[in-house]
Amino acid sequence: MAEGALRIGIDVGGTNTDAVVLDAADRVVAKAKRPTTPDVTEGLRAALDAVLADVAAWERITRVMLGTTHATNAILERRNLGRVAVLRLGAPATTAVPPLSDWPDDLRKVVSAGEVIVPGGHYVDGREIGPLDLGAIRRFLDGVRADAVAVTGVFSPASADHERAVEELVREEYGLPVSVSHEIGSLGLLERENATVLNAALYGVAAHVTEALVTALAERGLGARPYLAQNDGTLMTVAHAARLPVSTIGSGPANSLRGAAFLSGVRDAIVADVGGTSTDLGVLVGGFPRESAAAVEIGGVLTNFRMPDILAIALGGGTVVRMGGGGARVGPDSVGYRIAEEALVFGGATTTVTDAAVARGRVPANAADWRERLEAAAKAAAHATEAAAHAARAGEAAKRAETAAYGAGDMSETFRDTLQSALAVADAMVIDAVDRMALGRGDRPLVAVGGGAFLLPAEIPGVSGVIRPEHAEVANAVGAAIALASGRVDTILPAGESRAKAIERVKEEAAARAVAAGADPARVEIVDLLEVPLSYLSEPAVRVHVKAAGPLSR
Repeated sequence: MAEGALRIGIDVGGTNTDAVVLDAADRVVAKAKRPTTPDVTEGLRAALDAVLADVAAWERITRVMLGTTHATNAILERRNLGRVAVLRLGAPATTAVPPLSDWPDDLRKVVSAGEVIVPGGHYVDGREIGPLDLGAIRRFLDGVRADAVAVTGVFSPASADHERAVEELVREEYGLPVSVSHEIGSLGLLERENATVLNAALYGVAAHVTEALVTALAERGLGARPYLAQNDGTLMTVAHAARLPVSTIGSGPANSLRGAAFLSGVRDAIVADVGGTSTDLGVLVGGFPRESAAAVEIGGVLTNFRMPDILAIALGGGTVVRMGGGGARVGPDSVGYRIAEEALVFGGATTTVTDAAVARGRVPANAADWRERLEAAAKAAAHATEAAAHAARAGEAAKRAETAAYGAGDMSETFRDTLQSALAVADAMVIDAVDRMALGRGDRPLVAVGGGAFLLPAEIPGVSGVIRPEHAEVANAVGAAIALASGRVDTILPAGESRAKAIERVKEEAAARAVAAGADPARVEIVDLLEVPLSYLSEPAVRVHVKAAGPLSR
């Protein structure tokens, strides 16, 4: 990056949209946190404007990196998804389990424009199951109305020839965008097919996001080049994101992990990103997110593309606390981005985990007045409690009086005990989650980031210590701003004499994909190489996973 240049990182979370400006030396020169809006885009613009207000020389801003929940929200809410023609190359070998057979009915109705299995595909060693039937493909596409096509061939990671042939046919004869499975998932036909269909359904969402970002930059006169964050903690160009929008789904947690590594200087750690609605826990390995080895469920659909190994618990600053028969009940619902209006410490009438933490002395350094607000609420509540008791003596139902007193924010001794109990429940949830992510290792620290990081206790069993780095509240945006560009290949290769040459070819392909995602060709490196021997084959073979990454090109 040119000397004196600046870059902006933006991350859209469920509660807040965070933005930071970093200089050429990776120092944070401006930061902002704004509530995430229902349509997401307005919150993005508000956060962008907030950090731009602290930057005098806008012409020095050369790049803007965005991590967004647009794709995730679209799938979860079944909203703004495109209609997809689902094409599997694998008859007659795979007809027993039709495409999308494990999808939730509501999502399948929204997405599927039709499904078919036609002859084609390969065996694991690359031999054809049968010749590709282009006539059957044309007949299918002639009979459906779709916004995109998803093509999945059996064992396409071993040989993608049939998928490429169908992609060329669809583009030339039908003019539709095509999602091909060998670029998206790994071994496992159904999970790879699911990911490929979701990717095709998200093309419209990706176009909306990129258009909104490009328009926002143009409206502000910024000539910066935009990038989108991927789910492995790296970046891709807008053009690359338009082709592989499903790769943005896990970008939020990945950004937090990368930002935590950068801000703390720790490369191996457990990270807890505490937001307003949830706490996401992940593991740093060598400064990058540990990837999940299992299939990942998104909106009720199992997929197998690479995602960070994340454990999300329903605990955040806005998580609602209630009186229960056996003590305090914590969540799972949250006031979310309305926390600044509804929590007691902000003058609202809803008791949250933030209120419980503040009552026990856990207060951010820049929010010393929160305790004063809580005490003021206690005094006001005392009057409300007395008035409610008067009403009860006047003949109103005692239960109604009790409800009124509690609803007014009763800060009596009983309620203080409830807050203490609620915080104990919250701490137990965190301790359990850390234990599940640590896998028996207690020698790593926990890095606490996110706007709700202050909620975590000073000591947590199972970790060597708790680190709270500077700028932790915007770690996700920092992670987007410092990310590299990457490319990966997951394929099957022969294990004979040609293996070494084949692996070199795969490395070159991974590096080429990193360059296509925006990396500097001269600085791309292979950062991950995994070989797994495959058994029970007539000819020896290995599964090879290669990841290449490098700094963005100038």
